[in-house]
Amino acid sequence: MTLFHESPEDPFSVGNSASVVLDHRGTVVGWGDRAEALLGHPAGEVIGRPALEALVDPGDRDAVVAAAAACLQDSGWFGIVPVLHRDGRRIHVGVRARRIVREGAAPEWFLVGAPAGDVIQWETDRSVLDGLFRTAPVGLAVHAPDLSILRINRAVARIGGITTEQARGRRTGDFLVAADTETVERRLHEVVETGRPMIFTEQPCRLLADPSQVRYVSVSAFRMEDSAGDILGVTQLVEDVTERHRARLRLALLNEAGARIGTTLDVATTARELADVLAPELADAVTVDLLEPVSRGEEPSQDGFGPVRRTAVRSDTPGAEEALNPLGGLIRFGPETPQGRCLAEKSPILVPELRTPEDLAVVAQERAPHARALGAHSVMMLPLAARGLVLGLVSLWRSRRPDPFEEDDLTLVGEFAARAAVCIDNARRYTRQHQAALALQRRLLPGDLPELPAAEVAHQYIPAGAVEGVGGDWFDVIPLSGARVALVVGDVIGHGIDAAATMGRLRTAVHTLAELDLDPDEVLSHLDDLVYRLAAEQESNNRDFPLDQVTGASCLYAVYDPVSRVCSLARAGHPPPVLVAPGGQASILDLPGGPPLGLGGLPFEATEIELPAGSLLALFTNGLIHSHDLDIDAALDRLSHELARPDRSVEETAKAVVDALLPAEPGDDVALLLARTRVLPEHCVATWTLPSDARAAGQARTLMAEQLGAWELDELVFTTELIVSELVTNAYRYAGGPVTLRLIRGPRLICEVSDTSNTAPHLRRARTTDEGGRGLFLVAQLTERWGTRYGREGKTVWTEQLLP
Repeated sequence: MTLFHESPEDPFSVGNSASVVLDHRGTVVGWGDRAEALLGHPAGEVIGRPALEALVDPGDRDAVVAAAAACLQDSGWFGIVPVLHRDGRRIHVGVRARRIVREGAAPEWFLVGAPAGDVIQWETDRSVLDGLFRTAPVGLAVHAPDLSILRINRAVARIGGITTEQARGRRTGDFLVAADTETVERRLHEVVETGRPMIFTEQPCRLLADPSQVRYVSVSAFRMEDSAGDILGVTQLVEDVTERHRARLRLALLNEAGARIGTTLDVATTARELADVLAPELADAVTVDLLEPVSRGEEPSQDGFGPVRRTAVRSDTPGAEEALNPLGGLIRFGPETPQGRCLAEKSPILVPELRTPEDLAVVAQERAPHARALGAHSVMMLPLAARGLVLGLVSLWRSRRPDPFEEDDLTLVGEFAARAAVCIDNARRYTRQHQAALALQRRLLPGDLPELPAAEVAHQYIPAGAVEGVGGDWFDVIPLSGARVALVVGDVIGHGIDAAATMGRLRTAVHTLAELDLDPDEVLSHLDDLVYRLAAEQESNNRDFPLDQVTGASCLYAVYDPVSRVCSLARAGHPPPVLVAPGGQASILDLPGGPPLGLGGLPFEATEIELPAGSLLALFTNGLIHSHDLDIDAALDRLSHELARPDRSVEETAKAVVDALLPAEPGDDVALLLARTRVLPEHCVATWTLPSDARAAGQARTLMAEQLGAWELDELVFTTELIVSELVTNAYRYAGGPVTLRLIRGPRLICEVSDTSNTAPHLRRARTTDEGGRGLFLVAQLTERWGTRYGREGKTVWTEQLLP
């Protein structure tokens, strides 16, 4: 572009001006062609005549004489004078006069003139350009085509740290560091070569005088051309936008903090997110210290005193993390330390400069030597407070950055600290609730599983990730009469403490129903009715407990008998189990689906299968096979592959399944229950059918005594005689049909008496005047457990005794 493109060229330059020569008396002695063109007088008409007479109107002669007097006094003059055109017009001409002295001759005057308008415009443009360079608030720089500096104003001189005179003729590299010089000159060269202007390009620069100081400037550059299109150079407009850049950076950091801080409901993660936002953008090292109760999710003390735990450390300075207090360490700040005052007074502390070792000792205490080795020279500390509670503090250190912390930095970090404190407090409160829900869930789930004659069992329970919270998955292993075992897996829809509480209620109900020795389909029917009634009850109370709602549940219930090797199963909206044969062939059992619990009124169907000894039965909740990475079929294939390893124990298999199918933090609870079936040897079971007459009790005592003798359990003969006599006698008296006596030797001695009646005996306390009614009381006193179960064709009264 052409700078000031409306302005004419210098009107007094050679070839543009009209020239006239006067002698010492004011007579015209020389007349140029451009003078004739300007005023219309041919040379013959004016040469030899006085200039006042030939060229000036009589009314203007006094002004011209005054101008001539000034010329005589100063030996040179510039001004605007009125002159007569040959056609009689009166025009104004800009005139420059200079005295010429020739050797041995009288002095003469050489005059050059141009139209007053051109002269005024040119002088005006020169004045505007000079004024712009003097007063412009932004930097102005003019470069030659080779990028050498022709002229700069004071604003550029201040940015560059030089004077306007020092800059003339030099290059940018004389006062900028090499990397910045290459960037600036490369961009200016592109403007010169292509003619495309550079508009408001922001770039950093560092001065050779102080390379540690980084300034940000906004640069616009334009190529200068003359009227013929020749390149005259390039003009730069430079503005120092360092503060604006910092303000924009701070705003960007605030926006970034909103997205990066508080992404999880975990206290330690939130503290790390705060440290990651602050370093290295604002500080060379950042530490976050939380009061010890807060780090555990508990309520902090009201006064803010107490030890703090270093929860997060972030630094890109080598050795900084080792020099500071270690991550996870417990620190005690005294009340006289800056950290102690920050916590106690809930106020930020800014120490712009750490000049002496004593200053470092105050802020770093016993870590002062390490801080000095890092070059720490500025520090600020801010409390993390939310809802009136002090949670901890964040400390920022500068070592490699030469500029100290300022009040603006303190204000900015205060915004970060306030936002992070709220997130940490939310995470703390969630952690407390999550831990309470986990504690409740652990209390409601079974502890150590019992040693069972029917199966070798193992389990894995994996709660959902911290975000989802604990759920309502559960499992259970319930010993039943006759050495049988009930295997249960269930899932309550939802997460949180309400789901855990509902799970506990259902598990208690399952235990109660299992004690009644009901078939699996009957157990599910009773559970379905219970869930339906719970949902109806809670729906009426949803105003007080809007979240405590039972929305549904699923369950798989199986009963295995190690004597008959028969397993009876039923499910309610639950995934079917996987059965692995002793040879390692895995298959998914084809069970009737059944509706989820809580719909009410729909039937369930049980299936019976005979299992070889050593079969592996896997019951699980849907969280095990529902994954974002695998579809259900692929997950079931992987599950079957992990289960089909007969060389591993049940415990090892359960762990391998979880490791293979679950991520580090599953999105749903997972309950896995494995049972490898056992079969009681034939010699451990004895069964007799007794006639329904008065001889049955005596015959039963004889058979029982012989069998216990064969089992080398003679110490139990006396008590077992009393038990068998009472149970067989009751069956003979109150039930018709044959009586069956069965003895089972396992971890305990089991005695079972079955008859065809559905009338159950009841334990009661006999009065002193009663002749009977004490038999069951004796049975209860002599046995560890006893009870009644019902079958399709009668009942069975059973007892268990501890082996000697």
